Amino acid sequence: MFRAFFLSLAQLGDPAIRRVLVRSLAVTFALFAAAGVAMWWGVRAALTGWLGAQAGGWSAALTLVVEFLALWLAFRAVAVAVVGIFADNIVAAVEARHYPQALASARPVALARGMAMGLGSALRVIAVNLLLLPLYIVLLATGVGTAAAFLLVNAWLLSRDLGDMVAARHMDGPAMRRWRKATGPARFLLGLAAAALFVVPGLNLLAPVLGASMATHFFHKRRQP
Repeated sequence: MFRAFFLSLAQLGDPAIRRVLVRSLAVTFALFAAAGVAMWWGVRAALTGWLGAQAGGWSAALTLVVEFLALWLAFRAVAVAVVGIFADNIVAAVEARHYPQALASARPVALARGMAMGLGSALRVIAVNLLLLPLYIVLLATGVGTAAAFLLVNAWLLSRDLGDMVAARHMDGPAMRRWRKATGPARFLLGLAAAALFVVPGLNLLAPVLGASMATHFFHKRRQP
């Protein structure tokens, strides 16, 4: 996994990967900005009748707080979903440099399928973490339990999301399901490494792209005889 990380880090300068990084970050932050503006208008409209002229200030303050929390809690879900749309370009760039034989036999993932996979990833993250929210709250009493549980749960989720980005180019549906079952424990380590990147300031912005690149190395190294 360390080798996959450093190979992925070294390829960040690849023009194809750099373009995906810029586009994905632009789309991700545009979505958060649009949500913030919509929330500000909604809160301002709701508070105007109660607070009058002060509604604008209160709505701006509340929006900033909620946006900060949203970036902290939902950045991973949104960023991975957005990168999923462009992931085929990342995987193709890594394959072109390190696994040219695999690139020759790959089937590019259609935009519609990439969008569906990205949306499915975001919905899984939101649903699973909401389902486990009571557990996270209970574990707050332990001091570190909530953070540990959140990391492990999201490592498990990322192990599927990142693996599918690569496997979709080389396998049909039934083969992907068999591959997931056969590689579960090893993929979890991949997901754990990617999840850890999301908690490191600075690296968290690169984590979705690095994760997709690392997943490409993971997939092909395990397929090599």
